Amino acid sequence: MASSLFTGVSSLNSSKTDSIPVSSLDGEGKVVGLYFSAHWCPPCRGFTPRLAEWYTKLTSGALKDKLEIVFVSSDRDETSFNEYFSEMPWLALPYENRDKKTELSKKFKVSGIPTLVFVNGEDGKTITQDGRSVVTDDPDGKDFPWAPPTLEEILLSAKFINKDEKELNWSDVKKKTVGFYFSAHWCGPCKTFTPQLVKTFDKLKSDGKEFEIVFVSSDRSQEDMKGYFSTMPWHAVKFRDPAGKKLSKHFEVEGIPTLIIFDCETNKVISTNGRGRVSGDPDGHEFPWHRKPVVVLKEENTGDVNDHPHLIWFTGDTSPETAKEVLLPIATEYIKKNEGFYFMYTDKKEDEEGMQDSLASFINLPERRPLLIVIDISGQRKAIIEDAEITAETVKDTLKKYEDGSLSFVGIKA
Repeated sequence: MASSLFTGVSSLNSSKTDSIPVSSLDGEGKVVGLYFSAHWCPPCRGFTPRLAEWYTKLTSGALKDKLEIVFVSSDRDETSFNEYFSEMPWLALPYENRDKKTELSKKFKVSGIPTLVFVNGEDGKTITQDGRSVVTDDPDGKDFPWAPPTLEEILLSAKFINKDEKELNWSDVKKKTVGFYFSAHWCGPCKTFTPQLVKTFDKLKSDGKEFEIVFVSSDRSQEDMKGYFSTMPWHAVKFRDPAGKKLSKHFEVEGIPTLIIFDCETNKVISTNGRGRVSGDPDGHEFPWHRKPVVVLKEENTGDVNDHPHLIWFTGDTSPETAKEVLLPIATEYIKKNEGFYFMYTDKKEDEEGMQDSLASFINLPERRPLLIVIDISGQRKAIIEDAEITAETVKDTLKKYEDGSLSFVGIKA
């Protein structure tokens, strides 16, 4: 039930009546939008009138009683909240429920506003965290309830092309392992990485590996894509085919170049950091680059740090081999039940680019070493473990606290 997201809150503010029971959010076939916004935020002030017009139009028609929105305020005081909410035709989390606002922001990993998240009214599960695109792309609500297409649906509907611009289907392109390469001609880092990727691809093909790459273009014109694609020995999604945008959303691509390594036999992502995998293993000795339980913190692995929560052991005077030896059996077992959690340790000899120092500076870590931390960059938080000595028991206890929610987190730069 959507109301389960508001445990501890009995009612919501309404612009039409004094209050509405939280239970009104529940219901089969109902969709609830959580609108994270604030009076002081210019992009919010620009989007809110559009959202209000869209909401009023849809709830005055076929979606009456099927769509609701709840304003979750980031305003700095209640006066600003009241003034801003007076412009909205939906519900709001009462301003005094600041802890619930913080809880919801963390749950949905809200890192900027405005953010509009749609959840299922029946079970409270997330439908999409990109509600703003829903408002833009579906002005009449024809795609309600906006459940994102599955990867299989995207790929089966996609139009692919080869070097001769012959149109192909997914069955013509599919191999055991496929890399989805999000890139563009205008992107400097892309133009640097593409020749490296071509060399690795050619090496893997010459070694008889069953591998294909699909270029998903962010180029601004068909001519730019055509010229860029001419440097690539693989396939591509046809220019401006809707599947390109859908693939980007499905894999939550936030920047380019991005290389997603996908196992078509298990239908699982092998790595969201294919760029790092290729850079660290250009000859493909470890293809298809399944994740290792424990890795060294260095440049080729930093993409994972941005995308997933990590436990990182800053070794200092501790032997990196000792850190790896302690972490490996724990990590091997832990990731069986929590695939989205990662483990790292530092080793100055392998970190030629100085990534450990850069990360420590970026998240404002204390200088003492050794140091054990849990970092969740997407959630904008970190936990520093205060134990003077780091042992297997320290690591296990930290993971236990992480799981039960008792680990003490602070802001990422606190």
